[in-house]
Amino acid sequence: MKKTFAYAACGLCFGTLVAQPVAFAQSSVTLYGKIDTGLTYVSNEGGAHNYRADDSKMYGNRWGLLGTEDLGNGLKAVFRLENGFALNTGKLKQGGAEFGRQAYVGLSNDWGTLTFGNQYDFTNDYLLQYNISAFATGYSIHQGDFDRVGGDRLQNAVKFSSADFKGFSFGGMYSFSNRAGDFHNGSAWSAGANYANGPVGVSVAYTRLNQPNGLAALDPYAAIGVTQFLGQTVATRDPVTGAVTDLFADTPFNVDSQGTFGVGASYTISKLTVMGNFTDTTFKGYGESSSMKVYELGGMYNFTPALFGVLGVQHTDFERQHWNSLSVGATYALSKRTSVYAGADFLRASSGVDANIGYNFTPSSTNHQNMARIGMFHSF
Repeated sequence: MKKTFAYAACGLCFGTLVAQPVAFAQSSVTLYGKIDTGLTYVSNEGGAHNYRADDSKMYGNRWGLLGTEDLGNGLKAVFRLENGFALNTGKLKQGGAEFGRQAYVGLSNDWGTLTFGNQYDFTNDYLLQYNISAFATGYSIHQGDFDRVGGDRLQNAVKFSSADFKGFSFGGMYSFSNRAGDFHNGSAWSAGANYANGPVGVSVAYTRLNQPNGLAALDPYAAIGVTQFLGQTVATRDPVTGAVTDLFADTPFNVDSQGTFGVGASYTISKLTVMGNFTDTTFKGYGESSSMKVYELGGMYNFTPALFGVLGVQHTDFERQHWNSLSVGATYALSKRTSVYAGADFLRASSGVDANIGYNFTPSSTNHQNMARIGMFHSF
């Protein structure tokens, strides 16, 4: 249940004889959160099947504070502090940051909102909603999450998000590297536009990272199960035992740039919503350039006001390798705040690729990996 703490303004009037009335703007702070947990079966992680107690899958576990202050004449101050945590261990996520999911402050008026801090990029804001496969179990984001559709942030960012103008909105942001004498490397920018009106939704976004590092640093084998990336060896396989050594498990694989263009659309017909998306992520480094293309299509059907089902398929191409996946699932609302869900993902990749569903598991010892999950989530 959302708890809103309202602060009533107090007027202090100065005068020698008669106090004059003074109007003060109201402020509010909202405490909110979401908790997701469940049990997962994985067919192959490093050569063996596994039963896992997993959380933060359908939705990332979080608690946060969202605040506004009315400054008058349509201007408001806004802030958000959002913490991400692992329910099963109690540890902080997002690299151990206290407010790693979101942390920003800014100003808002009828034209839009200008904010400063740790914030989601526009690939998240506008394209995440079309990642239909992920609504089946929470696992099936795009391969490696290289296109950032799974939900990623930019630190040290200045962001403008427009207001909604009859269904149309847009925005742009810039993330500073904060490196003295090296303004470009480590910086990033993102922009996008969205249209949602009636049964139709359409979005487009682009996000560019210059020498990505930190949480955006790459570990190609762990992410997508390949041994070659941009012409470089990123993992070795013992020809006798088949054991794999990930050469960048502890040291990031550096690239010059990573840029993603994406577009998504949806259309609702009665109880059925059909949606799809396409992303094209280009990596540059070591004198090479490679592009990962992801095609996704699926639908969501509302059987009753409390029950909906999801079906999604994905096809991915990268450096002459390919991945195909199928996701199915259903969610049932026990109340407005609590739901249970169940689903499964099936992934098959090219021969020689160790499959990994959505960068969630240890890569399989083969080119296929399947999983099934039951879970629940609660909002407050």
